[in-house]
Amino acid sequence: MNRRIIGIFVVAFFLMMPHFVPLYFVLLFTEILIMGLFALGFNLLFGYTGLLSFGQAAFFGLGGYAAAFLIRDLGASMPLAVVGGLLVAAVTAVGVGYLSVKLDEIYFAMLTLGFGMMFYTLVHQWREVTGGSDGITGFGIPHILGLSLGHPISYYYFVVSVVALSTYVLWRITRSPFGLLLVSMRENPERAAFIGVNVKRYRWTAFIISGGFCGIAGALFAAFDRIASPVMLHWTKSAEPVLMSILGGANVFLGPMVGAALFFLLEHIITKFTTTWMIFLGVILVIFVISFPEGVLGTISGRLRKWQR
Repeated sequence: MNRRIIGIFVVAFFLMMPHFVPLYFVLLFTEILIMGLFALGFNLLFGYTGLLSFGQAAFFGLGGYAAAFLIRDLGASMPLAVVGGLLVAAVTAVGVGYLSVKLDEIYFAMLTLGFGMMFYTLVHQWREVTGGSDGITGFGIPHILGLSLGHPISYYYFVVSVVALSTYVLWRITRSPFGLLLVSMRENPERAAFIGVNVKRYRWTAFIISGGFCGIAGALFAAFDRIASPVMLHWTKSAEPVLMSILGGANVFLGPMVGAALFFLLEHIITKFTTTWMIFLGVILVIFVISFPEGVLGTISGRLRKWQR
């Protein structure tokens, strides 16, 4: 009952919020939702499968470029651009994942980092197609069913819809037999293999799904920012979902979304007081990680469960 009440409150908040806050906060929460989806997609690998990838920004960026090409060159609608971002990222993840899941732990992380650097360099250097360091610009947000998404509030509601649907699909995946197998492989891959589970195949599938959702987030972000640039694929961008997942709680489904909200809200507050905000943000994040070893949401959830007992 409590979860249902909290869920209703959260839904009501996101639906009503644009009508009661300055436009800046609408933009801020739009970015939080997009980056939260990026972190949720990443966490299917990290939190549920136990694989730390430093290359998810490649799928985020490729999803953004796919959406930008579709909108600018083909006049695609926004839903089609999002689907295009999903497909391009997922297809790319098929090849990258096939090679990466052959390795474990630090070797997997380093290989995904290498792929991320490769895709970043390719996009940065292929100026004739990608625009080089300038990226792809000169496109707006297309209409949907005759309704303009050009206004920040209209686009916010579109993002809410896509993120809500994506989050629900991811939640169903984690609660399915497939998701439970991922967790069992995370805890003990040797035992899972012993009972007949094809560990590499399941990891590969999880990698493809993760890449697809990162691509959706990238498509939404490119339209939000009105640009698809190599920065979206930079390997430092891959650190953001890692940080958000750890901050919010990688072992709790919505932990990465909470981590995204905390990260961007802290950044918003600190930048109002100092230009050296990254130092202070880093200190605060270290304090959070030490104080909440299982992430903010993970630690709070654990303490509530103990209190209820």
